[in-house]
Amino acid sequence: MVSLVPSLTEAVAASAPELLAGVTDWCSHPAGLDVPRIGGTKNPDVGRIAALAPELVIANEEENRPQDLDALRAAGLSVLVTEVRTLDQAWRELARVLVTGCGLPRPEWLDAAEAAWRELPVPAAERTAVVPVWRRPWMVLGRDTFAGDVLSRLGVRNRYADHTERYPRIPLDEPQRRGRRSRGAARRALSLQRRGRPRGIPRPARRAGQRPQSDLVRAVAGDGSGRAGTGAGRSPVRARGTATT
Repeated sequence: MVSLVPSLTEAVAASAPELLAGVTDWCSHPAGLDVPRIGGTKNPDVGRIAALAPELVIANEEENRPQDLDALRAAGLSVLVTEVRTLDQAWRELARVLVTGCGLPRPEWLDAAEAAWRELPVPAAERTAVVPVWRRPWMVLGRDTFAGDVLSRLGVRNRYADHTERYPRIPLDEPQRRGRRSRGAARRALSLQRRGRPRGIPRPARRAGQRPQSDLVRAVAGDGSGRAGTGAGRSPVRARGTATT
């Protein structure tokens, strides 16, 4: 099996790592995974994958490009594409990959994870977040996404959950126009952009010359006068899509 999705690589490795014949350059978990690398999620080496002759290639609708998946199918390979828009769908798709695709018994860790989330009380949405997922152009988390569903289950309202697009492109001043009460949301966006840090964990030392905020976060927060901030911020971590059919 070849995995084109880091999260699916980790799921397979947690159950049957010996099945993995190749993974992407971005598959960093579990640490020390010693299998051939076949390029990136957006630029896989189709020839190298075909040479590995896997029985199955697992992919994702958001993470991988249709033209690459078509090329793999044209090379005679079976491709399983996952689609995950909600947490409940994630359980079904993981089972489809591991049980149907890999031929494994349903893993205990999957049942335990599903039960843990099912038993978790859903708090009222008391906080609002803007979640950057890309820069140049700036894109944020919109409607019908796995990440948005997880946020809602944690009591966080996505400011762009009602947008017509799933990953809308937004001007830097748009968060200001959507409401001046977004300074707290900006701080949470900054926290999410930096992969989050639980309360009580010390902030890492800032590198010399590193800006404390991105231009999007300054645009959301402003300076208290309604002016959007400016400046060249660091690119936020790309949201990795969950996978699809």
